[in-house]
Amino acid sequence: MYQGSVRTPTADRSDRAPAAPPEFLQVAGHPLRWRLLSELARCDRTVRELCERMGEPQNLVSYHLGKLRRSGLVVGRRSSADGRDTYYRVDLARAADQLTATGAALHPALRIAPVAAARPPAGDRPVRVLFLCTGNSARSQMAEALTNDRSGGAVAASSAGLRPKPLHPHAVRVMREVYGIDIADRRPKHLDVFAGERFDEAISLCDKVREACPELPGPAETVHWSMADPSVDGSYPAFVQSAAELDTRIGFLLASLANRPAA
Repeated sequence: MYQGSVRTPTADRSDRAPAAPPEFLQVAGHPLRWRLLSELARCDRTVRELCERMGEPQNLVSYHLGKLRRSGLVVGRRSSADGRDTYYRVDLARAADQLTATGAALHPALRIAPVAAARPPAGDRPVRVLFLCTGNSARSQMAEALTNDRSGGAVAASSAGLRPKPLHPHAVRVMREVYGIDIADRRPKHLDVFAGERFDEAISLCDKVREACPELPGPAETVHWSMADPSVDGSYPAFVQSAAELDTRIGFLLASLANRPAA
């Protein structure tokens, strides 16, 4: 009878060093960091605002925010209204990549497959979204155009400003050359045009507007996207970059609206 030794499957497994959890789980798994991510995925906020919403002291919030920043999940941008403040947001595209890698690390079948961009279903009335910046000459105009185009009519986007200025020619050029959307006939509007109207979402794109007019005619709280004003730089590439950031953010906005419970 054969007397040789036999290696069992159990012995094979014990020889392997246990794999460390994926970075996303290590960073995002802490309860406070998960709460910070959940808040910043919805709205850009300063440390002061985060402390108020988390109900935690600044040193604790800053510590965990630093962990998230070093991982690349959270990025910051100095406020254009008050240079002493920084607005933070979740890099949703990076978070999506890390979540995909996390699922695949557990089992290949859990790899998240790419899907077509989600958008709200057509209903009795379109979802109303208002974008606001200072001049209504670039960022908010491009956001309005991109949202209406990407949603296929399921969202009715509008835009306005606190101090309207003429439409910037680079905004017109970017929309036409990069996205095939003509906004040459658009006119800047003051926020007062929408007095008395209600929107499902109100989004400020300018730090100055955020601090001067924190509540817009929308739901209980205005969402803020802290974005640089491309007209300050004035170059065409600056407008291309702003439009690309808007396009990415609007894609996630439409997915959020598509998963919102029906009113």
